[in-house]
Formats: sequence, C-alpha cells, structure tokens
Amino acid sequence: MSAHRGVHNGIPENTLAAYQKAIDLGCDFVEIDVRTTQDGQFVSVHNSTIDAYVDGQTGKVEEMTLEELRALDIGIKHGAQWAGTQIPTFEEILALCKDSIGVYIDLKNASVEGLMPIIKAYDMEDQVLWYANADEMDKIRQLSSRCVSTPNPKSKEDVSAVVKRFNATFLPTLRGQHSEAMVKACHENGVIVLADDRGKESWADYIAWGTDGIQTDYPEELIALLKTRDKE
Repeated sequence: MSAHRGVHNGIPENTLAAYQKAIDLGCDFVEIDVRTTQDGQFVSVHNSTIDAYVDGQTGKVEEMTLEELRALDIGIKHGAQWAGTQIPTFEEILALCKDSIGVYIDLKNASVEGLMPIIKAYDMEDQVLWYANADEMDKIRQLSSRCVSTPNPKSKEDVSAVVKRFNATFLPTLRGQHSEAMVKACHENGVIVLADDRGKESWADYIAWGTDGIQTDYPEELIALLKTRDKE
C-alpha cells in the first residue's frame, strides 16, 4: 500500500508528520511530490504554487528560494497542533524513511539527474519507486542498476512491450486504466501492479481482481478493511 501524499487526513499533506504517520501505520510506501526551488533545492509540494497552503500569500514554488519556502507555516490551517509545520526537503524525507518505508517519487518539477546523487548518498536506490515518463525512466536506468523500474503502461495491450523495454518488475496504473484485464496482463508478464484508487468504492473490485497494491488517500481505512478480510 502507498499512502498518497502521506497520511494526510487531519495532518498537513506532504509533510514529515504525514510520512511518519504512514510509517506508524505500517504502509509500504509514501508517495511524495518533488519540486525544485528557485535556488536548485528539492522539496515536497503537490501544487505548483503555495497559495492553497497558507493564507494571504501567493507564489510559485519554482520562483521561491528554499529559505522563503521554509519560512511558511503550512500547518496552522489544519489546527493549532500543527502550527510551525514546514515544507520538507527531499533529504529530510529520505532520512526519515530510510529502512522504515519505501518512497514513491512523483516528479512534478525535478530532474532524475538532480535527485539520483542524493538517493545514492542515502543508499536508498532499491527503496525508491519513480512515477516518471519513458525518457525519465531511461535516465533512471542509466544512472542506477539498483533502481526499480516503474513505467506506466497506457493500456493492457501495452504491458508486454513496456515490461520488455524497461525490464520492469513493478507497474503503476492510473485511475481509469485499472481493470481486471489490466491486472491479468500484468501478472501474465510477471510483474507486480500498484493501482491508484478512484476512492474507497473501488477497493472491493481491486482486491477481487488480485491487485497487488493500492495507492490511496485513506490508508487507515484500507488497512482496517484488509485486516478484517484476513480474519474471514
């Protein structure tokens, strides 16, 4: 299971607190959105602007320095207990997650070439999954033989070709792509499939189809459901 933006129900999303909660729950991965600051640093922010995270301030992440971004309080909108919560750096996330939980990187605005040396410094190449396009996936494979290739097939008909091109062992599927036929195609090609859920109503089908993992905004509820099913 992958916790989308960390466990962020009542917790500021894409923060160390949201990622720590995912670790505490026993999730397999946390999904992080990586962007580059004006001064070339890497941070985890989903939106391209900071407008939704703070009141009375606007600005694009790529046009702000790390110092400016770190000065923002992105927690107070979620309650006084989260006051002072900062946007985390990529290195802080790796330090928190190393040997505790996998990291699923969504490259919003960041380069493979920039992130890979940091991942190698933390010796986490085989603990990281990437949501990346074909060109980026080629760069990942060129820079590290230890990284897990996770290309996204556009349809069940593409699975075999994608697996062969990237020697993939793990495929993510997007909302609207996932189906029983997609799961079957992935398993016939010997790969694990991670589905991006369309809400809690999709879980029963995903599980019945034999989906290996689900990325969700509701990890606590999904874990509770899976535990209940295990007891049956």
